[in-house]
Amino acid sequence: MEPLRIGVLGAARISEPAIVVPAELTGARLVAVAARDSARAQSFARQHGVERVTSSYETLVEDPEVEAIYNPLANGLHGPWNLRAIAAGKHVLTEKPFASNLVEAMTVRDAAEAAGVRVMEAFHYRYHPVMLRMMEITSGGELGTVVRVEANMEIPAPPLEDPRWSVELAGGAMMDLGCYSLHACRTLGAFLGGDPVLVAARGREHPGAPGVDEWIEADLEFPSGATGAANCSMAAPAVRFSLRVIGTNGEARAHNLLAPPDDDRITVAIGGDERVERLGTRTSYTYQLEAFTRWVREGGTIPTDADDAVENMRMIDAVYEMSGMGLRRTFGSVS
Repeated sequence: MEPLRIGVLGAARISEPAIVVPAELTGARLVAVAARDSARAQSFARQHGVERVTSSYETLVEDPEVEAIYNPLANGLHGPWNLRAIAAGKHVLTEKPFASNLVEAMTVRDAAEAAGVRVMEAFHYRYHPVMLRMMEITSGGELGTVVRVEANMEIPAPPLEDPRWSVELAGGAMMDLGCYSLHACRTLGAFLGGDPVLVAARGREHPGAPGVDEWIEADLEFPSGATGAANCSMAAPAVRFSLRVIGTNGEARAHNLLAPPDDDRITVAIGGDERVERLGTRTSYTYQLEAFTRWVREGGTIPTDADDAVENMRMIDAVYEMSGMGLRRTFGSVS
């Protein structure tokens, strides 16, 4: 396939593992980068082999040589800049969450459909063999009847000045990490009768960050009767990105769902026997960029498209309402 020509919005830390390295491995071209700080953009381009720097985000999304935009900006800027890229006729690979709230997510989805462009939410874990194997195990009957799914996404607290603690930029543990927990539960719901229903949610505001959730726990129930937990914390003692499926015969656990290069194990315990499967340390971001490129070039379907993003945001909003933390606001216009 012809190399995908990508423009990068901003010079965020996530860009190196999420788009720079995958582009090198897949042969995609990083055509341009733009950042609010031009010196930072220049440094990013030199360090990562980006072909050129544009003067602004606006110039980048309008660049005729750029065919796809990677959007790793702060949460509150995902929706507005996704819309700007769509209006310019670009395909979009956007970091999660897709938008700040359900209404904004639906606006982005509808705009992409009307423009005939492809927008993918960057749930990279969904394309790695670790998650694919967890799906096989869940559906294969080895565990017996599945009775519970637990997804826990936790990190130590970022500095207070981090935009993830900004309510104006749609920050919060559920937006940054819980979106993965909900998405993983929804993905496994395909084998448990469909998407789970939110039963209860509780959380706590982070000290010094009014309106921003430090942690949230969401209790779920699947149509099959299985229960679920979609938990997240941005104030944990250590990193934990685990997914556990419990059945009447035993259980399976992915030890690091979001970063298989750090730990690609799945442990399966049936009765008194336990085995460890290793699924490979190739990055999930590389699998993701390959899937995005095929989708743009060849069409077909993809599991993390705009419709899926809308359904995930529907659950995020429900969690925020039930927990009492309040919905994230739409950022507004961008320039």
